[in-house]
Amino acid sequence: MKNIFYRGLLSLVFTLMLSLLASSQQKKLKIGDTVPSSVWTKPQEVVNHAEKTLDLSTDKNKLILLDFWNTWCSACLKGFPKMEELQKKFGDRIKILAVSNQDRATLEKFFATKNGQRYKGVVSVTGDKLFHELFPHKGVPYIVWIKDGKLLNTTDGAQVSEKTIGEILGGGNSSLQTVVQIGRERPLMLSEDFDREKGLSMMNYSLFAKGRIRGMGFGSGFHREGKTIYGRQFTNLSLLEIFSTLADEIFQKQKESFSEKRRIIEVKNPLLLDYIKNAEGRVEDHNLYSYEYIVPVSKADSLYPLMLKNLSQFADYTATIEKRKVKCLVLKRTSAIDKLKTKGSEVSFLFSISKTDVQNTSVYALVNSLNAVPSVSLPIIDETGYTNNIDLKMGAISDVASIRKELLKYDLDLVEAERELNMLVIKDK
Repeated sequence: MKNIFYRGLLSLVFTLMLSLLASSQQKKLKIGDTVPSSVWTKPQEVVNHAEKTLDLSTDKNKLILLDFWNTWCSACLKGFPKMEELQKKFGDRIKILAVSNQDRATLEKFFATKNGQRYKGVVSVTGDKLFHELFPHKGVPYIVWIKDGKLLNTTDGAQVSEKTIGEILGGGNSSLQTVVQIGRERPLMLSEDFDREKGLSMMNYSLFAKGRIRGMGFGSGFHREGKTIYGRQFTNLSLLEIFSTLADEIFQKQKESFSEKRRIIEVKNPLLLDYIKNAEGRVEDHNLYSYEYIVPVSKADSLYPLMLKNLSQFADYTATIEKRKVKCLVLKRTSAIDKLKTKGSEVSFLFSISKTDVQNTSVYALVNSLNAVPSVSLPIIDETGYTNNIDLKMGAISDVASIRKELLKYDLDLVEAERELNMLVIKDK
């Protein structure tokens, strides 16, 4: 009887432990779900507040906006003044609360800096776990909207405005667009139904879209197998940036240096190729593009030429790599004396307009950096014929004359000439 009793007691204890463990793990909420009681009752550690903790128990009947942020996020910081203005505008009808998973010491150190002092009025949850478990996300700023005890929506920070808050408080139709953040690990917009199909392998994938994908940031990603890149993804960029990045990858394969000086734009309205900004300096969504292309690993070496060709098929412009006769600056040796040969030290590369110190590196790397100097208007090409690694130091450089002066120490010179060069040529269709 005792054994039966103990077995029953152990079973009950085990069941209670599992129940407690399950209740301690917060479930990710979907739009329309009721938020758990812990949102209202659990004291949250905060900074920039008279008390070290606060809870939302007195804010349950308000429209609540959780503004997820981190100290390194410039977009988050830019949004703080707007959030403070909206809190003042709507008063007790809303509650905007900043939420960070960074610890108290990190936040207090930030708010003590000259930059952080500008945001000392921002009350923020610190070291958060509860809200991050309920509302997981991949990037910040990320806004969670709670109303009537339920998850109303999730958006980016740009959608928080007097208009959108007014719509919700007024009970009218909301113009908010839900943002569910997308990872870069899988092909853009590819349904998860694909993953469930056994024996199905992707041979090619392409997506080209105009307009902002709010669930993704501005940037680029890769699909890799080991060190082999067989796919590339661009999100929320200008066509000019996408075309230029593809050209840069193609030039690198050919050991050539690419910069905007290797572009020829033959279009009627070049402004439409680039980012369009509004009066506030914010990039307009309507002229952003997202593009992704995936090939079999066996065709990885052809990825970027295939992408340039494919994108040119469907964009309003064609982009090709063509030979054109152009003015350029030719890097040449002025003597047979070798003043460049490396002493074989550890590879290091420091290049700036104030100081340059490169050790055991290639001439190609040096030319790449020289091409990025803003005051140099012509493309620079290498005709030194020098194949060994080099050691080289330069002082401050501000223009072609100062660069030439520094290079002459190594019996090098930049000579203006005309050459047939590979150029990225963008044309109207």
